[in-house]
Amino acid sequence: MPSAHRPGLRVSSGLTIPEAELSWRFSRSSGPGGQGVNTADSRAELVWDAANSTALTPYQRERLLDRLSGRLVDGVLTIAASEHRAQLRNRDAARDRLVALVAEALRPPAPPRRATKPSRGSKERRLKAKQRRTDVKSLRRRPRED
Repeated sequence: MPSAHRPGLRVSSGLTIPEAELSWRFSRSSGPGGQGVNTADSRAELVWDAANSTALTPYQRERLLDRLSGRLVDGVLTIAASEHRAQLRNRDAARDRLVALVAEALRPPAPPRRATKPSRGSKERRLKAKQRRTDVKSLRRRPRED
């Protein structure tokens, strides 16, 4: 999927990050690469200023900055990809990772757990099982000499 004709990075139906807000840096990648390992800039770094993004609503921005606070440096999110030998594949990997990260950060929190107490039947089953184990173990013991 070539990235030249895409207007932006689609995260969800309601959010597309404009291409103008994304910037790229390329550098030499470590690891295997054959003859081109020291010449090709195949490592791709995707940089997005989430704090100043026009694509986010204030609510989305607040949630994103809160959830990704450990990964942001001054509100800027950087994703590096160097697992492929080709720069194009690393660019696609970085884009995919950014989409997944932003989508996960914007997902609404799970509803809080509602505490319940065990049913009477489950309590009885648990106690019966414990009694069965007790009986099995007592049968394994050496008989007492009375």
